[in-house]
Amino acid sequence: MPLFLDVDGTLIPFGAAGPYPSYEAGRTPSAHAAGNPLLTRIDPALGPRLAALGCELVWATTWMDEANDHIASWLGLPPLPVVDWPDEECPPGPLHWKTRPLVDRAGGRPFIWLDDEITDADRTWVTAHHPEPALLHRVDHRYGLTEADFAVLERWIGELGLK
Repeated sequence: MPLFLDVDGTLIPFGAAGPYPSYEAGRTPSAHAAGNPLLTRIDPALGPRLAALGCELVWATTWMDEANDHIASWLGLPPLPVVDWPDEECPPGPLHWKTRPLVDRAGGRPFIWLDDEITDADRTWVTAHHPEPALLHRVDHRYGLTEADFAVLERWIGELGLK
């Protein structure tokens, strides 16, 4: 089952006051991160937590392959598949521009989407256009992924009997 993973606001919290302790202790992300202080806000402990969910982790971010170049190793993850966003414009409306491509990428399978911009319009559309269960989970951009988010994910995966 794919787990589509956004970066900004999901892994990089926008409300964090400073770097995580492992960064301060001398562990450093790629050279690119040295020029982007927000990357030090990514808690490297998220990588093992995400991997333990047993899902196929897929980057669903405008970072594209740069997520593999600069974030995957920081999280202790191998390079992940990347959603290749279509070039065409999305029709105007409340639906997030990622929604249709992610449903297409899921290919009729159950999926999880973690993002800080998901709305009820996205949930409603997915329910109407996707035949399998889908968890569209909005992450609070101020904190990024938290224990409460992982509890929701683990409970949903368990209810589906996928783990």
